[in-house]
Amino acid sequence: MTSHSPRSMRLIINGKSAGDPALRSAVKEIRKAGHPLDVRVTWESGDAARYATEATQEGIDVIIAGGGDGTVNEVAGGVLAAGEHGQINTAIAVVPYGTANDFAAGCGIPIGDPLAALQLAASGKSVLIDAGRANDQFFINVASGGFGAEVTVNTPPELKKALGGAAYSLMGVVTAAKATPHSGRVTLPDGTSESGDVLVMTAANGRQCGGGQQVAPRAFLNDGKLDFLVVHDVDMQSFGQVLREILTLDDETNQYVSYMQAESLKMEFDAPFQVNLDGEPVSSKTFEFSVIPHAIRFVLPASAPLVP
Repeated sequence: MTSHSPRSMRLIINGKSAGDPALRSAVKEIRKAGHPLDVRVTWESGDAARYATEATQEGIDVIIAGGGDGTVNEVAGGVLAAGEHGQINTAIAVVPYGTANDFAAGCGIPIGDPLAALQLAASGKSVLIDAGRANDQFFINVASGGFGAEVTVNTPPELKKALGGAAYSLMGVVTAAKATPHSGRVTLPDGTSESGDVLVMTAANGRQCGGGQQVAPRAFLNDGKLDFLVVHDVDMQSFGQVLREILTLDDETNQYVSYMQAESLKMEFDAPFQVNLDGEPVSSKTFEFSVIPHAIRFVLPASAPLVP
């Protein structure tokens, strides 16, 4: 991106949010301030990725993902696809909308203030961050599996709209009460493996998912590693202990929770296992997780806690 002239920017926004008066006003203010900004509205699955690929190929300086974690994922996938055969100079910024904005919240991007988010996109510094890969698909924030993934799929849209991120916490409690573990095997980068039951797993680039649930307190977006959390089989009476173990992450004393940082990890299950990639569900019996260091640029606040 050039520093001597205004950045060219393209906002990719979901059709449901495009009519927001606050957003429309913010777009006008940014344009009045001399920042080139055009808009693309998505209507169906795949639009955001396609628009992002086109913008990257056109040499747009900043693509603004207007939406939640799923939109950020789709836009990032489009940018990465465009850059498969060369260096990516385009950066991504975020104007948070939707139910779950865990990536934006974790990075300190303004939520509920489209003008502030657009001002950050126009003048903030871009930094290279890592991307995660699960088999052949990308994720930017967190891949989560087990009952946490089931929460996202099973939460009714009406409840998401009414309660926002709290809907995921509520559904999490309900789902956990009837959750059954998945039998599987985890293989570490050195080839050693361990079999057992998995109730919940996360492969994290960021620190939180599911509407504010902290799953990787030691994670950074640019450390060249993913943070893996596995909760093994546990009964409801021990859930308090599980929460304490997630907070302390003491491998010496933990009974139910395993936590490690690694560049890759393989998980194999006896039956299809559901994983959410930034909130988007996929299912497979085998997942190979890996990190792509310094894969993509994001415009983040100078004080973003996930980028030291």
